[in-house]
Amino acid sequence: MTARWACTSTRLRAGSTRHTFRRLWVGRGGWPLLAALPAVDAGREEGAGPRQAAGPLLLGDPLDGVVIERYHVPRSCPREVQLEDLVYYRYNRAFEDVERGSPARGGTVIPPQASLVFHVLLIDVHNPKDTVQLETLELPPGCVRRAKAGDFMRYHYNGSLTDGTLFDSSYSRNHTYNTYIGQGYIIPGMDQGLQGVCIGERRRITVPPHLAYGENGTGDKIPGSAVLIFDVHVIDFHNPADPVEIKTLSRPPESCNETSKLGDFIRYHYNCSLLDGTRLFSSHDFGAPQEATLGANKVIEGLDTGLQGMCVGERRQLVVPPHLAHGESGARGVPGSAVLLFEVELVSREDGLPTGYLFVWHKDPPASLFEDMDLNKDGEVPPEEFSSFIKAQVNEGKGRLMPGQDPEKTIGDMFQNQDRNQDGKITAEELKLKSDEDQERVHEEL
Repeated sequence: MTARWACTSTRLRAGSTRHTFRRLWVGRGGWPLLAALPAVDAGREEGAGPRQAAGPLLLGDPLDGVVIERYHVPRSCPREVQLEDLVYYRYNRAFEDVERGSPARGGTVIPPQASLVFHVLLIDVHNPKDTVQLETLELPPGCVRRAKAGDFMRYHYNGSLTDGTLFDSSYSRNHTYNTYIGQGYIIPGMDQGLQGVCIGERRRITVPPHLAYGENGTGDKIPGSAVLIFDVHVIDFHNPADPVEIKTLSRPPESCNETSKLGDFIRYHYNCSLLDGTRLFSSHDFGAPQEATLGANKVIEGLDTGLQGMCVGERRQLVVPPHLAHGESGARGVPGSAVLLFEVELVSREDGLPTGYLFVWHKDPPASLFEDMDLNKDGEVPPEEFSSFIKAQVNEGKGRLMPGQDPEKTIGDMFQNQDRNQDGKITAEELKLKSDEDQERVHEEL
């Protein structure tokens, strides 16, 4: 009987009219499927009523004398029924002398010497020994990493029964399904079937019921002992231990003696997208480069890391996992737990200042600093004199302000730091160099 019944609509000669749905362990007895016998076994010589049709006489080969006609085989037939399989099928049962293809009308008694015809449609089949079946539908080029247990994955899916009935879809919710794989958060068959995928891959995962929802099923859409088929599209995955992936796309032809570092003020262009190509943001939309001070918590951590060590004119590709981006909650326009892809180009860089400094001297500060700052020599320095003095030092190349900040605000903050009694003026007793307050600093600042 092996491999005779699968993937098919089958006509069997062998009963009273009925259209129903049955399940049967193949090879363990079970009247509808194995009762496709000639008259001596189908109704016996003395005839049979419905209660007598409990099972055939299995003498020798139970299919001796049975005519099997396969009149429809699906284009896709991944497996055929084997002994010990559990099958679900629909059937019509008729007498052979009724017009071909039509069920008998009226009555349920099987007369003596009757030959029966069964029209059987196989709905589902599985075996307790079945494993998860995988079929790659689309594999993107350049797959450098495959998912493994412990990874966090975002994917879309359509879930259907083997007869094509859709029972669930992430697309209907317009949201990916997000989960750790290989850790028991989803049914065992999907836990297994999602391992080894590439980002962007489309895969069909066929899950037998003992690796899905078992004999009881779940809800009102997944019946007991149902084989489930998932068509999945992997959007992205990452591991909580993943660092930023940095790939240099191009570097300027001339030598690069200085690269970006913590504290530097930089200008850069960027394009940001999801790993499936969905475009999120671009600095080109604003007509100007993005500005940031590295290490100042002005950009997400992964981007800050990826922008360090760059030459002016260099282009990089950065893959930033969500724990170094916007996390599980996401951000405006960014889905939760999304891996981000950046293409960045460093446009310019300026040396930053040490932490806590707003201004540094290029050389030693003036020996008579307060006297030089007190322009009208009245023994005190108001905001106007302080601002004029600092701007003169910058214009003459003797010092520089923190880059990337509004100069007026920076100078105002410097004045507030020196006006220790907050009376609106600085005296000689109040004025102190930063180096006097923090001897560990290399640079000097007001």
